[in-house]
Amino acid sequence: MPARPASTLPEAMVVSVPAEPRRRTTGRNLPVAIASAIILYAWILGSLLLWHWGFIAFLIACALAGGFELTRAFSRRRMHAAFTPIAIGSPLTLAIGYIVALRWGMTAGFGTVLAALTLMVIACLVVRLRGPVEGFMRDASASLFIIGYLPMLLSTLMLLLVQPEGHLRLILYFLLVPGSDTAAYAVGSLAGRRRMVPHISPSKTWEGTLGAVAITGLVGAIIAPLMIGASWWAGIIIGVLLSIAATVGDLIESMLKRQAGIKDMGRVIPGHGGAMDRLDSLLIAAPLAWLSMLLLVG
Repeated sequence: MPARPASTLPEAMVVSVPAEPRRRTTGRNLPVAIASAIILYAWILGSLLLWHWGFIAFLIACALAGGFELTRAFSRRRMHAAFTPIAIGSPLTLAIGYIVALRWGMTAGFGTVLAALTLMVIACLVVRLRGPVEGFMRDASASLFIIGYLPMLLSTLMLLLVQPEGHLRLILYFLLVPGSDTAAYAVGSLAGRRRMVPHISPSKTWEGTLGAVAITGLVGAIIAPLMIGASWWAGIIIGVLLSIAATVGDLIESMLKRQAGIKDMGRVIPGHGGAMDRLDSLLIAAPLAWLSMLLLVG
């Protein structure tokens, strides 16, 4: 029996229907992202105003979540960090360092943090001795990077908290750094022409970056005298330094994600991605905030 034809319609009558165009999406749920940001910053502001240990708990959560995300990202490139010593050492570094700084002063707290970080490095190296010789340098480098990138940088925010009126200085920091990111996006969207580092972040422009630096410096000159008693010129310096640091931190995080071949570090913050996706600009700006306010404000 002859095979039945696939279609009895003449070829000329077959009409191809064009596929429905794919809608462009930002990949973010905007209402969820806004709600997450409100909750996150409400916790930060509330803890700084009412209960400082709540802010230390926030730093510990950032260190743990960020450390896990970085460990997973490094593993995609066969770099296996020793997460257990980092997961144990980071909370102890921040908590004990804060207790010592409150009891015996910021210098003692700094020394405690330095000693704790040193012990964490040693612990990561010792733990890795159980593995094969092959890959030791890669794995050790990953562990040391995470220690330097997260608990070390986050500890400077703890030290900023124990400065005079430290909670107000931290609120200023959390106003200027995210504000710089917003200003860079706004100016770049309106006037951005020259790409800054297209191989890392194609959307970042020189116009947006310079505009953010100028705006953040101006905002610092206005609100730093009101919030922390700084002179207007000190406010400009603080704002400019934090804006530049925020840009560098964003680029470092983008480079890490490109190397790992991922878009987001995680999904711990609904609508935003991972903890590291929110910490990128804050991390590099943290030590500059601590040092600039220590030296310029007192």
